[in-house]
Amino acid sequence: MSIEVWTAEELAERLAKGEPVNLIDVREREEWQAGHIAEARLIPLSEFLDRMDELEPEREGPLVFICKGGVRSARVCEYLAQFGYDVVNVEDGMAAWPGEVVTGD
Repeated sequence: MSIEVWTAEELAERLAKGEPVNLIDVREREEWQAGHIAEARLIPLSEFLDRMDELEPEREGPLVFICKGGVRSARVCEYLAQFGYDVVNVEDGMAAWPGEVVTGD
């Protein structure tokens, strides 16, 4: 399976259009609390292997991963692609996010 790459701008456009996006933020909780995309769910990279059962590949669309700069999310995408998951990495991550963020949990 190949890994698709979206820009943060492309992700914002898809969310604005109401497209179903299964967005997972792999940053750590402190980063998440400082600001995250409202539609995202948190599964920190440090907990990822223990929480893989929370992934919902049966939902419409691919699993879309984001982190601060696109590196951690790329690692997750590479790992899951080995098992046939349909994955997307948001390049440049939250650092490039053009939209609003929610703080706290």
